[in-house]
Amino acid sequence: MRARQQGSPSPANRAPQVQGRVIGAHGRHFLVEFADGTQRLCFPRGKKTGAAVGDQVTVSLEGRDEGAIDAILPRKNLLYRSDEMRSKQFAANVDRLFIVVAVQPTFSDDLAGRALTGAWSAGIEPYLVLNKVDLETGLAEARARLAPLARLGVPVLEVSAQDPDHARAVLAPHMAGHANLLLGQSGMGKSTLLNALVPGAAAPTREHSTALDMGKHTTTSTRLYHLPEGGDLIDSPGFQAFGLGHLSGEDIVRGFPEFAPFVANCRFYNCAHLHEPGCGVLAALREGLIEPARHALYQRIVEENAAQARY
Repeated sequence: MRARQQGSPSPANRAPQVQGRVIGAHGRHFLVEFADGTQRLCFPRGKKTGAAVGDQVTVSLEGRDEGAIDAILPRKNLLYRSDEMRSKQFAANVDRLFIVVAVQPTFSDDLAGRALTGAWSAGIEPYLVLNKVDLETGLAEARARLAPLARLGVPVLEVSAQDPDHARAVLAPHMAGHANLLLGQSGMGKSTLLNALVPGAAAPTREHSTALDMGKHTTTSTRLYHLPEGGDLIDSPGFQAFGLGHLSGEDIVRGFPEFAPFVANCRFYNCAHLHEPGCGVLAALREGLIEPARHALYQRIVEENAAQARY
């Protein structure tokens, strides 16, 4: 019989291990909530990283209010955010993505399109939320810019964050019972919508910041809130880029569902839908069945990922 190695804990001395859900993240600090509603500040064991808000994890309890994350349970999907230097995972196990745009200031078509690609490639149902519809100047233009995406079947929900009761009445039925992610560029009014959907969200944000040793609501932290109607809402900071560098070629194509009916017509099984002869997607583009702006976005993403792979 092999003797226990010196220094290894006996089964009786091992910390209790329980399952929980990550509801707050900043760097290597994670706030984990357990089935009884309690929360603990947790850290990955050793040099492990990789947890994201929404992850189910196993935790070894340590002390009165801390824990060590031992494992991340299998995910159904994972989303990334990015800056000029790198992509970083930030939300997992999401059912629906709500992309907030606004009449003013002008939103980025490119970023909205990339967020949709990320959602579709991960099997997440996307929604567009057009905020500030009380502003007449620019409203018609904003609707026109969203029309091509609406024609793809993306619901466009119009709200005014200045009328929180109405905003909640419009959005809450689509979020109830689901794990939702609220995403938007800075200045789109996302925080105001969060407060309309989750009464008192500002107070939990301050509490989470303290627990995560931030001192304030930083621009890089992500939070999960429980909705009064049931379900959850993950709030992410305003973004200026959306990470897609992790996607394979097949993933990117999946992120453009309007291509699907025409891919079967491609002459080559490994067609990239860029310059190849006999490409069904390019034929559909020429016939006006695919929006030129959408194919241009597809081409940019493919070329960016190819360039990134070379370095």
